[in-house]
Amino acid sequence: MANVAENVSGMHRPSMIGRAVAGIRSALQKRRVYNQTYAELSKLSTREMEDLGISRSMISRLAYEAANKV
Repeated sequence: MANVAENVSGMHRPSMIGRAVAGIRSALQKRRVYNQTYAELSKLSTREMEDLGISRSMISRLAYEAANKV
């Protein structure tokens, strides 16, 4: 009966669920950072963006980089 609580790899189901929940939380946090960064950069005027040395075509990449530093 003790083996019923384990999957094929020998990991207990609560561990699997915990990892899944942690993965989902991490993905959601990254998505929030991406969306916030994207929105803030999109609000900048062309002049403000030039002052920062970025172009509009860089917004997605910069938001992605910010999200993956979390």
